[in-house]
Amino acid sequence: MKPAHAPAPTPLRLNPNKLLLSKWTATQPSGKEKHFMVVKVHKPDTPTAPIEWVDLEAVMTQRVQRIVWQQLANTALWQQGWL
Repeated sequence: MKPAHAPAPTPLRLNPNKLLLSKWTATQPSGKEKHFMVVKVHKPDTPTAPIEWVDLEAVMTQRVQRIVWQQLANTALWQQGWL
C-alpha cells in the first residue's frame, strides 16, 4: 500500500494593491517578532511600474523591515493573518 501524499500547497495569490494593513505571521519567528502588519506599500516612481516593496512592522517591537512583497506568498516564510 502506498503512503498517502498531502496535496501540494496552493500558492497565495496576492494583490499588491490590497496589502496595506494586512496581517502576517512569520513561520520562523525571531525573538518576540512573530506577528507583522504591512504599514507601507512603496509606490514606484512611474505609475505604470509595478509595486516592488512593502514595509512590515513587528507588532511586539514596532521594528520595521522592508521586503519584496512577493515574499509574502512564500508559505515557508509567511502565513496570512495572525495565527
